[in-house]
Amino acid sequence: MLLVCRFAVPAAEAPAFAARVRRALERLTAAPGCLGGEAGRAVDDPGRWVLTVRFASVVAYRRALSPFPLREHVVPLLSEALADEPATYEVLVEAAGGAATERSSLRAEP
Repeated sequence: MLLVCRFAVPAAEAPAFAARVRRALERLTAAPGCLGGEAGRAVDDPGRWVLTVRFASVVAYRRALSPFPLREHVVPLLSEALADEPATYEVLVEAAGGAATERSSLRAEP
């Protein structure tokens, strides 16, 4: 499962935002089932940031957000994400070393 959150961050708030994102990534990536995460800033628009975090499953994602320290520090940050697009995605194709593998969807299809 992939969590993707985009943020609009004024330049004056960038240092504080970067510290909050770092704290969120430290907490999230310490959770069982978290495969890693990154935060970055758009090259052509430094006021736009993205946070991506990979989880082994939807269950791992939900469990990662359950402990109080995560709800206290991470959930408020995630609530500031731009809300005009979905934030959670299932991984259907992954690739490494020049080879791609398709995964079956976890969604119940009609």
